[in-house]
Amino acid sequence: MRNRERIIAAARELFVEFGPDVALDDVARRAGVGNATLYRNFPDRAALTHEVVLAVTSRTTLRAEEAEAAEADPFAALSRFVHAAADERIGALCPMLSGVFDRDHPDLLAERGRLEEAVEGLVARAQSAGRLRTDIAVGDVLVALSQLTRPLPGIACQGIDRFTHRHLQLFLDGLETPARSELPGSAATLEDLRRS
Repeated sequence: MRNRERIIAAARELFVEFGPDVALDDVARRAGVGNATLYRNFPDRAALTHEVVLAVTSRTTLRAEEAEAAEADPFAALSRFVHAAADERIGALCPMLSGVFDRDHPDLLAERGRLEEAVEGLVARAQSAGRLRTDIAVGDVLVALSQLTRPLPGIACQGIDRFTHRHLQLFLDGLETPARSELPGSAATLEDLRRS
């Protein structure tokens, strides 16, 4: 693996474990490179964070495409994607998106658009097949996925991640038709998420 890829992978792991403010020296150490190599590839934290967010978003989009191709049942495809996105640690992006970070960078907007389109397709197909509640929208899936997979850096209960897939399955069971309750409020759309 090239140095740049090793640095991005190490940063992703450490951001998940300790949050986005982890020391860059620790990233270099985890990647097995010197500080000079890290800074040659990423002049500052913002540049490294940008690449980590781009890599996680891209890999998550790929997981959505793979789920659609692998599963004939549209709800099974959505479920497969949700669990795969959790394994990509997409919830770890949330803390990285605060602070000094260009959320509107063209690369990130393009990749986010690809991800949103892929997830919208999964949701629409599952709803068209009558397998997914019609009172939810793609934003509901993305918000829940983000909240249920967000790591809690520095907490005493580090083993909590072992419950992630269990809780995601509980969430997915609640999305399947027939609906067992009436949801309060309105469905979260992508537009709602962009405004928040």
